[in-house]
Amino acid sequence: MATTARASALLALAAVTLTQPSPVNAQSEFYAGKRLTILVNYDAGGPTDFEARLIARHLARHIPSQPAVIVQNMGGAGGIIGAKYLGEKAQRDGTMVGYFTAAAQHAAFSPEKFPVDFRTYDFIAYMPNGRIHFMRTDLKPGIKQARDVMKAEGVVAGGLTADSPKDLAMRMVLDMLGVPHKYVTGYNSSSHATLAFQRGELNFYSDSPSAYLTKIEPAMVKKGEVLPVCFDPIFRGGQYVVPAQIKPLGIQSCPDMIRDVKGAMPDNDIAKAYIALLSFAGTMYRTLTLPPNSPKEAVAALRVAMKRLAEDKDFIEEAQRTIGEAPEYITGDDANDDAKRLLTIEPSIRTFIVDYARKTDRK
Repeated sequence: MATTARASALLALAAVTLTQPSPVNAQSEFYAGKRLTILVNYDAGGPTDFEARLIARHLARHIPSQPAVIVQNMGGAGGIIGAKYLGEKAQRDGTMVGYFTAAAQHAAFSPEKFPVDFRTYDFIAYMPNGRIHFMRTDLKPGIKQARDVMKAEGVVAGGLTADSPKDLAMRMVLDMLGVPHKYVTGYNSSSHATLAFQRGELNFYSDSPSAYLTKIEPAMVKKGEVLPVCFDPIFRGGQYVVPAQIKPLGIQSCPDMIRDVKGAMPDNDIAKAYIALLSFAGTMYRTLTLPPNSPKEAVAALRVAMKRLAEDKDFIEEAQRTIGEAPEYITGDDANDDAKRLLTIEPSIRTFIVDYARKTDRK
C-alpha cells in the first residue's frame, strides 16, 4: 500500500508539473494579445525618435506572439520628464519600455531629479555612441580646417539644457582647447537646435553620428558650410575607444586634437569630468529600459529580442538607409548590474559638473 501511495503521489506531482508553464513558455506567451509602447523622452523629429520608430518597425517579429509596437513621445526638461514618467507612473506590466537619450547621464549627475532611482529601472539594452562636434565655416576670420577653431571669433555654442551630457561635453572641449565662446541653451528639441544652427543663430554644435550623417553632412558639409571639428570617443577600460559609427568618417577625436594643439590633455577638474562623461555617457548614450520591478518574462523577452534585432538584416539595411548607420546595442543578463556601476560616480566629480553647468549664459 505504501508503494501504491508513493506512486500515486509521484503521478500527481508529474501531472501538476506538466500543467505548469515552463519559464520558456511563460516568456513566449507573455506578450500574447498585448501592445508594447516605446516611450521616447524627446519630441518627435529628433534622432532618438527616428531610432525608436525604426526599432518599432522591426522589433515585434523578434518577440514571441509578435505584439503591436507603437511609439509615444514625451519630451521636456532635456529628456527628464519622459524618463521620470516611466519610473513613477507607467504601468509595471511590461507594456511600456523607454527609449531614452541622456536619462542615464541626468540620473548620474542629478539623482535628486528622479523620485524613483533610475538605477533601479530594468535595463534591456544600451547603445554606446559618441558625439561629433562641428562648426560653421562662415566664422571670422574664415574656417577652412578643423584646427581653425583655435582662431575662430564669435563662437556661439548651444543646445537643449546646460546639464545635458551633449552640451557639457561641447563646452568642456572648447574650454580645454582654450576657445572663447558664448553658450546659449533652452531649445526644445534637437531638431530646433539644429534649425538654429542652420540659420546661423548657433555656429558650433554637437550631435550623434546619425543626426550628423542625415542632417548636417549632406546638407551643409558637402556645400562647404560646415566642418567637423572632432568627436567624443568612449572611455572604457582605461582607454579611449572609437565608436563603431564614427570609425569610417575619418574625424579626429577631441582628446587627440587637444593633445596635438596643447601638448597633452590637461590634468584638471574639467578633464576628469569629461572622462567621466565619456565613461558612462559613451556606453549608455541611449538606453532601452522597463520600469522598476517589471515582470521577469518581459525583461527576458525584450533582451532576447534586442539581441536578435542587432543581427536582423532588414533592420540593418533600413537603419543604414534612413539614419546613416546601424546602431550598436549592448544587452545581457548583467545589464542592471552594469547600470548601477556606470551610474555611480565620485561625489567630487558630480559636484564639479553641477557647478560647471550652472556657470553659463542662458537663452
